[in-house]
Amino acid sequence: MADRDASIARLERTWADKPGLIGWITTVDHKRVGRRYIVTAFVFFALAGLLALMIRTQLMFPNNTLLGPDRYNQVFSLHGSAMMFLFAVPVMEAIAIYIVPLMVGTRAISFPRLNAFSYWMYLFGGILIFVCFLLDIGPEAGWTGYTPLSSSDFSPGKRTDFWAQMITFTEVAALSIAVEIVATVMTQRAPGMTLARMPLFVWSMFVTSLMVIFAMPSVMLASTFLITDRLVGTQFYNAAEGGDPLLWQHLFWFFGHPEVYIIFMPALGMISEIVEAFSRRPILAYPAMVLSLIATGFLAFGLWVHHMFAAGLPPMGNSFYTAASMLIAVPSGIQVFAWIATIATGRPILRVPMLYVLGFFALFALGGMTGVMVASVPLDLQLHDTYFVVAHFHYVLIGGAVFPLLGAIVYWYPKITGRLMDERLGKWTFWLLFVGFNVTFFPMHYLGLAGMPRRVYTYLPGLGWDIPNMISTLGSYLIAISVLMYVFNGLKSLRTGERAPHDPWGAPDLVWATPSPPPSYNFAEIPVVTGRQPLWADDQGAPVDVIPVVEGVRDDRREVLLTSPVDAEPSHRWGMPEASIWPLLAAIAMTGLFIWTVFEEWGVVWGAIPVAITLTAWFWPKKSEKSLKGDR
Repeated sequence: MADRDASIARLERTWADKPGLIGWITTVDHKRVGRRYIVTAFVFFALAGLLALMIRTQLMFPNNTLLGPDRYNQVFSLHGSAMMFLFAVPVMEAIAIYIVPLMVGTRAISFPRLNAFSYWMYLFGGILIFVCFLLDIGPEAGWTGYTPLSSSDFSPGKRTDFWAQMITFTEVAALSIAVEIVATVMTQRAPGMTLARMPLFVWSMFVTSLMVIFAMPSVMLASTFLITDRLVGTQFYNAAEGGDPLLWQHLFWFFGHPEVYIIFMPALGMISEIVEAFSRRPILAYPAMVLSLIATGFLAFGLWVHHMFAAGLPPMGNSFYTAASMLIAVPSGIQVFAWIATIATGRPILRVPMLYVLGFFALFALGGMTGVMVASVPLDLQLHDTYFVVAHFHYVLIGGAVFPLLGAIVYWYPKITGRLMDERLGKWTFWLLFVGFNVTFFPMHYLGLAGMPRRVYTYLPGLGWDIPNMISTLGSYLIAISVLMYVFNGLKSLRTGERAPHDPWGAPDLVWATPSPPPSYNFAEIPVVTGRQPLWADDQGAPVDVIPVVEGVRDDRREVLLTSPVDAEPSHRWGMPEASIWPLLAAIAMTGLFIWTVFEEWGVVWGAIPVAITLTAWFWPKKSEKSLKGDR
């Protein structure tokens, strides 16, 4: 016991950050980076929500003058851009940054300095676009940035330039995290955690990360083409000079539709974890669940053109994408039926996380049905760019992703903070959000069928749109109140919430094998996995009383155990880098380069110099890290 206490003391010294501000800005601890990622994403969510309230207030009455047409264009463009690029994708990856290393039983995420760098890039990109909005140079061409509306002829000035650079900021961050997640899952799983024993949330984040790696370069290429058209004079999207405006739509939606599933896939994994824990039984049809995740990720790349049915593409191509759009509902349906069967055959406990899962079932079913409707070319031609599409989009993304996300935060809150959120206040919050969401977005189906186009800043009286718009606006204020209640619950519970044990829900995965909150080193000893539910039973069904562990990983330096990709057999030990200021300085240099290029093309050349300097210093071997080599 004395030796173990001494080992834990050495681990704490080895993995601890420096105290004070220096430790805060130099940390590479995935848990600290993940926490600030989550908080920052919700700050951007709140700002985007305020913009949504401005939109709904403007549309509450016909001929309203709260916002003029120019400011309205900026408001709805930034609302969509912030929700998609600054909240939806980053918050899902942020949860993974914190949870996945704990779930696979390792002490650190792969490439921890890249992880810190990705956060700073994300933060600076988000600050940039909101500062531009406050200076009246916010984006004005919508969150999709269609050309030629986003070209210099129709969007003069620097508004679209800053928007295009914000895209680059956030996609650099997203790609960095995707690489880290893939490397962590493939090389750092605990011994015995074969691919057939991986938790479904890990599977969902693994597939999501692969999708990010293949999808994000497309939108980065699209935004780079756009900014060079505007600043350098290239003609990628200029039809008069041999370019093609539809090239933007193909590049954007080749990313944009997989992005919907990049947001949605982590939510599927979250639901699986919650259903398993609160049904008190393993998820049914685990192989089918895994194959459904993989199939969804694969099929997501084959239906981007269903966003372009009104663009005049060949009918045969439209037929193919209609079929693909309907086919992708099959793997999602398999998962829903597996969850329902798990709940029906288990001993379900109705706590707040399960309420959000049940809310997901109702909302996603409706969003899925309207999705199948707009996958039909004739109907899509009638409903394209109407409020019906707005309703469908929000039912899928808020109902299908945000509801599971809010439930997952309640579920993992005790692990992150060491305290439980208030159950009674949580239930009130859920019901207010559920009612407010439906009051807001269900009337938009009628508005779309009644012919109201989206992206209009006002409308005339007498068109039959007045009452549905008023109802939608009142519902949006209910959503705002529920979000405030959710945040209040989180902040209140942080100080006065009931203290949580290691595993307050009786959940089966390795996240709950660590103290709450976890120490800086995650695991004092690397666990050995003997079953798909390592805290419940091994593969033979025998209860697990004590988790076996691996010895030999050093406690006097930052070291992790690497394992083989398929069977998770121990391979060798690997040293991890310590905290560093250089990821922050590299992000500052990169930010300077991106902003400089908005005003002068030579910014690419001169701005690359500080970037090269900071990256060289980042990777330059340090005396304290000369021994960070793999030990066979």
